[in-house]
Amino acid sequence: MISTPDRQRAIALIEEARAQGARLEAACRELGITARTYQRWTRDGELREDQRPLVDRPVPANALTPAEKQEILDVCHRPEYASLPPEQIVVRLFDEEQRYLASPSSFYRVLHKHREMVHRGRCKAPQRRTKPTTYQTSAPNQVWSWDCTWLGGPIKGQHYYLVMMLDIYSRKITGWEVFLAESAHNSRSVLERAVLAEQIIGQPLVLHADNGSPFKGATLLEKLHELGITPSFSRPRVSNDNPYSEALFRTCKYRPCYPGDGFATVDDARQWVAGFVQWYNHEHRHSGIRLVTPAQRHAGEDTEVLAKRHAINQAAREANPARWSGKTRNWTPVGTVSLNPERELQVTVAEPEKQAA
Repeated sequence: MISTPDRQRAIALIEEARAQGARLEAACRELGITARTYQRWTRDGELREDQRPLVDRPVPANALTPAEKQEILDVCHRPEYASLPPEQIVVRLFDEEQRYLASPSSFYRVLHKHREMVHRGRCKAPQRRTKPTTYQTSAPNQVWSWDCTWLGGPIKGQHYYLVMMLDIYSRKITGWEVFLAESAHNSRSVLERAVLAEQIIGQPLVLHADNGSPFKGATLLEKLHELGITPSFSRPRVSNDNPYSEALFRTCKYRPCYPGDGFATVDDARQWVAGFVQWYNHEHRHSGIRLVTPAQRHAGEDTEVLAKRHAINQAAREANPARWSGKTRNWTPVGTVSLNPERELQVTVAEPEKQAA
């Protein structure tokens, strides 16, 4: 509701703007109202006041009386109830005093109205965390994702650490290594080799990771700044913010040849991961990119491959149309790929040649 003085001030500003040549819609938009609202306020040439505060609103028959609200506050202020939530207080009144005062929701409303709903206890108060920034990519080597996972060792409790990164546009694994321990220094070495292998030194790149210490160390962040790479991080303890790496590790560990009993040595682990990367990049038909291999999409060969598949599908349909109830399978190349697309504000990574222009 807008008070009468504020309405008068708004009308005066709009009339002043219109006298100087501004359109009504534009002047109203600057004040956050519509032209229809301005017309309603000035109907018949007079300022119309807001009548809503003056309406007589009847009190519901089942509403709590002031005395009952005060009794709720008095009960909540008792020393034995001061640290209990309303639901606990209500059942204790049932058991100890054999009476019903109000529902837990009514307790909450009364306490909230009197500003007595505050965080209690030694634990930290809940925090609202904003969603991670959305990045969109329409070409390889614009947005990468990486993470670290455990690989079983020869005995229970011993693990090796696999650091792996992939391009979210093509799903190609661009860098990996197996270490005896996880650290920012080890992650930095994987990053350096991947950037050199893809020959993208000096090109804009977003590198997304979770909040693990191997990806937030000072030496690694310094290297990211040196290479011109924009770091991106998930929210704390939210694995869904890094879905591409999580899905990659699931594919890795669910391979039929994955040794469930662990690897005897770190060299055995490296040898197995090397074979997996070769299979994943060059043989695996990825369902997220129209069943082409990540290497084909990374090299831009997916358009030709998918066009050939479409032609074969069309020829098969024309040869026996009775077997087709509708269109053939969609073999159009996947376009823009998004990282965490649920946020409204989206940041699109510009292609290197466009940014240079």
